Amino acid sequence: MALPDILKNNLRVPVVGSPLFLVSGPELVIAQCKAGIVGSFPALNARPAEVLDEWLTRISTELEAYKAANPDAYVAPYAVNQICHASNDRLMQDMETCVKHKVPIIITSLRPPAEVVEAAHSYGGLVFHDVISVKHAKKAAEQGVDGLILVCAGAGGHAGALSPFALVREVKEWFDGTILLSGAIGDGYCVASALAMGADLAYMGSRFIATEEANADQGYKDMLVASAADDIVYSSLFTGVDGNYLKPSIAAAGLDPNNLPDADKSKMNFGSGGNMKTKAWKDIWGSGQGIGAIAKVDTVETVVSELERDYKAAVSNLVSRAS
Repeated sequence: MALPDILKNNLRVPVVGSPLFLVSGPELVIAQCKAGIVGSFPALNARPAEVLDEWLTRISTELEAYKAANPDAYVAPYAVNQICHASNDRLMQDMETCVKHKVPIIITSLRPPAEVVEAAHSYGGLVFHDVISVKHAKKAAEQGVDGLILVCAGAGGHAGALSPFALVREVKEWFDGTILLSGAIGDGYCVASALAMGADLAYMGSRFIATEEANADQGYKDMLVASAADDIVYSSLFTGVDGNYLKPSIAAAGLDPNNLPDADKSKMNFGSGGNMKTKAWKDIWGSGQGIGAIAKVDTVETVVSELERDYKAAVSNLVSRAS
């Protein structure tokens, strides 16, 4: 298992809470880290750019104080997601802020992140890059990333179409860094399954939208509770990149979720205002397929406790079967 030192003995469950556009903020990240999983947020959620410095100060200060007051508790490090797209005119400014705060983990998306890797490694930070194919994985590995987030079929938001059984196995043939697996991971049994397949960490997003600490519309949270895998549609219309979205939210916007056109990917924009297409479709809500287990909106602590319980039960079951 290729688990970095910063994550050893600091995780209650081997889970990274994925960065959620507009939804992840300091409250969610702090709650996730205090509960013993890695919390993360997109840098572009902090608006204007100066707010990023305030968020990082708050997160690090509160986590340090909590750890000092609870020396025996699992307190996980946090991560910041950087969109490495040409239209993100905040990228280097945001990275300068991350370097100032020595952000433990940088999660990169969309483009091989050579300059981000160099900046993070300058202070000992880690870089995990999300990919949907072996081709993209190899390009990121060439840039020196510490880990690869394999975004497989069923993942929320911008998702790939490959089975995790295929992508994990092919990447592990040549990559010896940390492997994180994303795709319909909704409970502790799924977390255990991810590790059984060869991943080092599970990467979960949708389950944490339906939490009290998430900065999401109550209607969004309620829709997750009421929905299941069959309520998800895969489309590029809303951001220019293929992703999974809740059908009821698409229908509420006056569109037919079963007959959506493809988007013009040349119009993607991740400038200082964020993804302009996503802003225009702000009530189109992303979700992965692993939402069937969401019975109600809970605190992050409750969700992680349930993950831990089911994860340990799954591991115990595997051990008993193996023996």
